[in-house]
Amino acid sequence: MKITEHISQASKTLFSFEILPPLKGQSLHDMLAGIEPLMEFKPPFVDVTYHREEFIYKQHPGGLLQKVSTKKRPGTVGICAALMSRFQVEPVPHLLCGGFTKEETENALIDLEFIGVQNVLALRGDADKSVGRFVAERDGHSFAWELVKQISDMNKGVYLHDETESGFHTDFCIGVAGYPEKHFEAPSLKYDLKYLKQKIDAGAEYIVTQMFFDNQKYFEYVEKVRAAGIDVPIIPGLKPITSLSQIVNLPRTFFLDLPDGLMEELERCKSNADVKEVGIAWAIQQSKELVKAGVPSLHYYTMSKADATYRIAKEVF
Repeated sequence: MKITEHISQASKTLFSFEILPPLKGQSLHDMLAGIEPLMEFKPPFVDVTYHREEFIYKQHPGGLLQKVSTKKRPGTVGICAALMSRFQVEPVPHLLCGGFTKEETENALIDLEFIGVQNVLALRGDADKSVGRFVAERDGHSFAWELVKQISDMNKGVYLHDETESGFHTDFCIGVAGYPEKHFEAPSLKYDLKYLKQKIDAGAEYIVTQMFFDNQKYFEYVEKVRAAGIDVPIIPGLKPITSLSQIVNLPRTFFLDLPDGLMEELERCKSNADVKEVGIAWAIQQSKELVKAGVPSLHYYTMSKADATYRIAKEVF
């Protein structure tokens, strides 16, 4: 079932979450076992992230440079199949512009269609760390709206090189990202909403937001999105702070603010255990307020660790 159908048929706020595929050499079994407790809350869908492959250049005698893969999260299609088989839940694979050609994207979508995946989240993705800025692959997409359009075209039976004579077409529900505190590359929130509208006009059907820690920023964002003429569901994304390092790393990595009230509580913490308790309590408070406001779903960024999200969900759902 499509995400938009789950939302339209729901009588209350849904519960969903995002997982990271295991790194190369790690166990899929362990990952699935780790998230199994969250199935108690009957998530209709689970997002499966994809991070672009990372490389280094290794120098050999004579000066020859060899491009070597140092980090990869393989198996997105297989993980989607495993989620469907083991938990009977809708997987939502992330598709990226970065690191993929249009041909590779088309092949990935055909594979996902074959195994029965009905939903995808289309993202530009992060810059290659070795470059420092986003650069599209040769014959790849530079912007998320272009990726959305390719998926939308395939839903109409239009492929890169021809239209299928058999009438075969995909049928994906397309989600995109939204940024309540604006994307860090956008000159202003007004222009960020302009880019968001491009993605919706290209065929996107729902929005999942970047994490935030101040609900007022989400509520104001929804008002501005609606004023921009966008009427698709807007799913808030949440993450509990669980360690001292995240107090610095989350704002720096995701270009977001931590509210003064949260920081005052975190400053009193002496250990990761203290931080985790504060983070969970704050996320419970956020979640309850958002449910009361009637949001379509609460979407948690778990980093494939279920314990904090489980405790939040136990209090909210």
